[in-house]
Amino acid sequence: MYGDGVFRTFMLRGGKPLRWPRQYAKLAADCGVLRIACPAADVLERDLAAVAMRFPDCVVRIVITRGAGERGYAIPAAASPVRVVCASPLPDYPQRHYDRGVRVQLCRIRLAAQPALAGVKHLNRLENVLARAEWNDPGIAEGLLCDADDNVIGGTMSNVFVVSRGELVTPDLARCGVAGVQRELVIGLARSNNIPVRIANVSIDELLAADEVFLVNSVIGVWQIAEFGQKSWSPGRMTTQVRRWLDHA
Repeated sequence: MYGDGVFRTFMLRGGKPLRWPRQYAKLAADCGVLRIACPAADVLERDLAAVAMRFPDCVVRIVITRGAGERGYAIPAAASPVRVVCASPLPDYPQRHYDRGVRVQLCRIRLAAQPALAGVKHLNRLENVLARAEWNDPGIAEGLLCDADDNVIGGTMSNVFVVSRGELVTPDLARCGVAGVQRELVIGLARSNNIPVRIANVSIDELLAADEVFLVNSVIGVWQIAEFGQKSWSPGRMTTQVRRWLDHA
């Protein structure tokens, strides 16, 4: 109840969990924020191996909840965390999402500020659910979410990067939003390849003025934004380069 838990979503390929050390580190860190005891890595690795025996290529989700407790908001003194590991089919996204980019829209809902939970992939994702309910047009691949000050924070299921004059800028998530593993990886790869990266507030006007804008998560990989309102972008070199880095990381 109450969204009292955390989760990670990533892919199994050939029975191997992609970016597993990073995924586990983020899972453990998020559990730590909520003061939930994270299962040991080897425990979850056995769960993943059991899933991989039946579904070697799939999307896997690990959910850790606080466990059973009495009615009310007090954290149980002797809570025993519950873990759930489940699989779903790999998504069949159109190849054009990667070749030509995607169309996105701005969501009406705004993300509430809560620095204590900022960056954590906790189970209370009602804002994302309501935002995703704002459209049913299959031509729109993602919706962009802003905070109450109209700073771009991310997509309903993705992190955002803006490319401007050779610099990568990704929104500051100190007050809200989810800090994804793929975001962390892109930041590290860019810096290791001498590409300047800045974490800062990003306004809608700054996003529209960018040379390229792309979205990342551990399942979609990298999608460049091709259309946003009246603005359009051609496939960009930086987005292509980031995709190559991730393919070989």
